[in-house]
Amino acid sequence: MLRAGRNFVRLIEMAFILARYDALTGLGDIIGAGVLLRATRLFRRRDAALAALRPGERLATALQAMGPSFIKLGQALSIRADLIGDAMAADLAALQDRLPPFPAASARQMIETELGQPVAQLYRDFDDLPVAAASIAQVHFAVTAEGEEVAVKVLRPGIHAAFARDLVLFFWLARLIERTQPALRRLRPVAVVATLADTVRHEMDLRLEAAAASELRENFAGDSGFRVPRVDWRRTSRQVLTLERVGGIRVDAAAALIEAGHDIRAIMTNAASAFFNQVFRDGFFHADLHPGNLFIDAEGAIAVVDFGIMGRVDRRTRYYLADMLLAFLTGDYRRVAEVHFEAGYVPARQSLEAFAQACRSIGEPILGRPINEISLGRLLAQLFQVTEQFQMETQPQLLLLQKTMVLAEGVGRMLDPGVNMWTLARPLIEDWMRANRGPEARLRDAAADTLAVLERLPTFIRDVERLGAAITEGGGLPLHPDTVTEIARRNAIELLGLPLWIIALALAAIAVWLW
Repeated sequence: MLRAGRNFVRLIEMAFILARYDALTGLGDIIGAGVLLRATRLFRRRDAALAALRPGERLATALQAMGPSFIKLGQALSIRADLIGDAMAADLAALQDRLPPFPAASARQMIETELGQPVAQLYRDFDDLPVAAASIAQVHFAVTAEGEEVAVKVLRPGIHAAFARDLVLFFWLARLIERTQPALRRLRPVAVVATLADTVRHEMDLRLEAAAASELRENFAGDSGFRVPRVDWRRTSRQVLTLERVGGIRVDAAAALIEAGHDIRAIMTNAASAFFNQVFRDGFFHADLHPGNLFIDAEGAIAVVDFGIMGRVDRRTRYYLADMLLAFLTGDYRRVAEVHFEAGYVPARQSLEAFAQACRSIGEPILGRPINEISLGRLLAQLFQVTEQFQMETQPQLLLLQKTMVLAEGVGRMLDPGVNMWTLARPLIEDWMRANRGPEARLRDAAADTLAVLERLPTFIRDVERLGAAITEGGGLPLHPDTVTEIARRNAIELLGLPLWIIALALAAIAVWLW
């Protein structure tokens, strides 16, 4: 009861801050929010500059004023156009994760506490003026005792406690919405907050960010066009991360890049290839590709920083994406629908034909545009908007990927509005499709699945033997062989999720033996 009371008080505080920035638009649809909206209008700021902003921009400004947790919440909501609409999602996507820096003395104390040595022994030179300050951490340039130029990321003091307190509130609100708003349950607000909590936990353990940077660097070993800084593990801990310093020109500074002699088309081709390889080749991608995290070094390679937000896509989902996008690009809308049904994203009770028609309504307006204007990120965003009609459950990993695709496309348009980055990557895409989704690849995958079944067959045999022993132990009545076979078959389906025709005879033989 005490916790609920604290949450309610915090909710009132939030409402008044939102009201000050006139950012409560749209809350009237939530049960009880209409009264709150009317009550807080008295506290609205009379500001001409604020009045000129769009609702999403006012909400972004309010969230920034509310602190680090709410900035992260706004960024999480920016990938939920299905929940808040395209315009507001776009405005929240532009939410700047910037806060005033905390004192350098606090950063030095954190480093010494975490690494167990004086800063002067760890770094020959440490710049007290941070080069970046965000909601969770800030970054200082330094030179190690060995003379290597590095960037040192340090968590904000007290950030763990602040996020823990606010996440309790977010979960409380999400559960309240699920209880009081049945129509919104399919949007899985509790799962969305859980995803946010998981993301924040990863961002607040800098060892995990270091591991992400190390994995991405390993994936691109030998690729001279995509550079990931090396981790200095000796000077890295839970709250301190030391990385090789990378330099260059920001990727969105087209004029500066041209003046430096770089080939814009080559940069875009390289960027498209790197993104495609991250998603489809490796299933592990940098999910925060805004221009502030991308630089072009002197050799023309893309140098990437900030590995706090990363995404993963398993093999099955990569195949779903490839099949779905290929079907869209070829105008085969029935195949688009079939892919969604096969993946289980659309309930089987829905009409495949109706869903195919909805996909056509999405694809035709987008794919009918000039090639340089086609946005696959926008295509995915529009697709997710039909979720309510067809009762599709939210797929957080796809929403994060869609947001990242939009960011990548935005960077490409900054460099050259007349070029589509996916067209530049087409040879790579076609090679991957042939290697992974062609007839030979499908046969290879089927053979691999069958082999996996065979490799696990001894385990199932032992399980069935134990089942038979348990049934007959102590004088119990044995089950009929057909019943034993059915129990084993069901267990196998649950555990494997693979075709089991190859072991059907084996199960029948085991059942007869137990009888």
